[in-house]
Amino acid sequence: MSTPTVAPEATRATFQTLEDKPTGNGMDVNLDVILDVPVTLSMEVGRARVPIRNLLQLNQGSVIELERAAGEPLNVYANGTLIAHGEVVVVNEKFGIRLTDVVSPAERIRKLK
Repeated sequence: MSTPTVAPEATRATFQTLEDKPTGNGMDVNLDVILDVPVTLSMEVGRARVPIRNLLQLNQGSVIELERAAGEPLNVYANGTLIAHGEVVVVNEKFGIRLTDVVSPAERIRKLK
């Protein structure tokens, strides 16, 4: 006969909260717990709606007209949420974007709802 095995005592997991950094006026938000979370940034030059008939006729050299006018700022998204507007720049022979307007955190939260 085999002896039944006894599971070791389970311990409760503890996690650091966002609001555990005391300050003089109460609790402050501790952003250290999320600072290393990766975020995908994307820039949108413009959009276009084309019927499938026209899409199937595209080939090398075709031009698709975008809704955004030349010179207008690009939209900058973080994980699909608009966070800023900017303009294209070249840095060390690579494309970059210079932010010209940053959407306020309050405005970002309002657009999520």
